[in-house]
Order: sequence, then C-alpha cells, then structure tokens
Amino acid sequence: MKLRSGDAWMPAHDYALSLKALTVNLVVSDIEEAMRFQQNVLQARVVYADPDIAVVTGYGGQWMFHADHTYERGPVTDRLARARQRGVGVELRLHGCDPDTAAAAARKLGFRILAEPKDAGHGLREAFLCDADGYVWVPDVPVRA
Repeated sequence: MKLRSGDAWMPAHDYALSLKALTVNLVVSDIEEAMRFQQNVLQARVVYADPDIAVVTGYGGQWMFHADHTYERGPVTDRLARARQRGVGVELRLHGCDPDTAAAAARKLGFRILAEPKDAGHGLREAFLCDADGYVWVPDVPVRA
C-alpha cells in the first residue's frame, strides 16, 4: 500500500533501470526517522523522500529505503513480521564518513553506539552506530599517520 499522494520524483521503472553494480535497499519502519539518521548522523544527502520510499547519496554511493507498508505482500513480509531486530550480521560501511563526527551526532540525537570510534588494525578509524531500525552503520576513514 502506498501512502504517497501525487507522483514520485521519477517513475519507478526509470529509477530501476538507472541502478548499477551493488545497491542496498533497507526496509524501515519510518522513512522520516531513517532520514533523520542519514542526514544528521551520516551527513548523507536525501535525493528524494516520501512516506513510501527514500533515496540517499553520499561518499560516492547511493542507497534506498522502503517503508514496511510498501512490503505488504512482498517476498520478505513474513520475515519482517517475525524479526526481532533488522540487519543483524550486516555492516553498512560508509568509507569517507568521519566516525568521530558521526558518533557525536548519534550520541546527541539518542541513537545507539555499538562501538565508539577507534583506530582498527586494518588501517581504518571506525565507529559502529545503530539507526532506529537496528541497522548497523560503520562510518570510517583511513587512520592518519
């Protein structure tokens, strides 16, 4: 079921055909809350958002969100209904997103911090942050010498 009134920013068919390589589509309980995290914590840019779908870009990538209600009869509907937490076992990494800035914003806005920013042995400074739906975002930058 769609809640949007009026036309979308572009026809779904055109958008689907524009996608290349790997894309990520996250099913979320509240688009507005998801965008609050994306903009204020990760400093991502919202390309488009309505109550049904959002498209975000940042750090050289683009990803999208669909609200739960858009998946009423979709292939993941049953799994969503049974899920206690979403995204377990998936790290959504944003290379070039400063982990210290993102963690400070997450803390200020009341989002969960799984791991504070630290320099990891693989050469990246990273933090592990949870959005409102429990997806784990890992902003990282190269460790400064």
